[in-house]
Amino acid sequence: MGGKEKEVGVETQVNHLISIPCSAVDNLEEANMYSRILVALDRSELSDMVFQKAIQLAEAMQANLMVLHVLSHEEPGAPEPPMILGVDYSSTISAELWQSYREQCAIFEQNQLDYLRSLTDKASERGIHAEFSLNYGNPGRVICDLARSWEADLVVVGRRGHSGLSELFMGSVSNYVLHRAPCSVLTVQGEILKKTAAPVAEMATAS
Repeated sequence: MGGKEKEVGVETQVNHLISIPCSAVDNLEEANMYSRILVALDRSELSDMVFQKAIQLAEAMQANLMVLHVLSHEEPGAPEPPMILGVDYSSTISAELWQSYREQCAIFEQNQLDYLRSLTDKASERGIHAEFSLNYGNPGRVICDLARSWEADLVVVGRRGHSGLSELFMGSVSNYVLHRAPCSVLTVQGEILKKTAAPVAEMATAS
């Protein structure tokens, strides 16, 4: 019965969206002292900013931190599967190509593990209890599933700051998480918002 009540709570909860630019974290009291923070990183340039925001929050709230990366064959540096065209390739050559591909995948996966381990080490150096998870699958779904199973009360993700149709497609992961996560979601804005915010900051400084 307890499990059923918990599932109902997940379905009826309305996500609390906190959206901030890539500057210092303010108004931490609005975040209601979160204790289990899941930060999802895609190894883009924005990931460093997203991780720093998660570290700031975890440190300020003495929260546990879960660092997640979802492996994708579309991300930079990912090995490409061999394309066997025609019928001239012998079975031996085909096997060698796939063996090479598997070896490249193993190296790529180990690099991601080393990357996540280095981040948790950085968090530990600042007194934060941190762990990591490396998964395959659809990024949005994996993030939401882990948030649910790990019982996160805050998910931190990046948003590239696209607009219009670009946001619809390029920002699909953050949008998916925002609408389906079982807890509050913090989005860290990307470069476009920073550039549009710069003139405002300059005006405020001048005045």
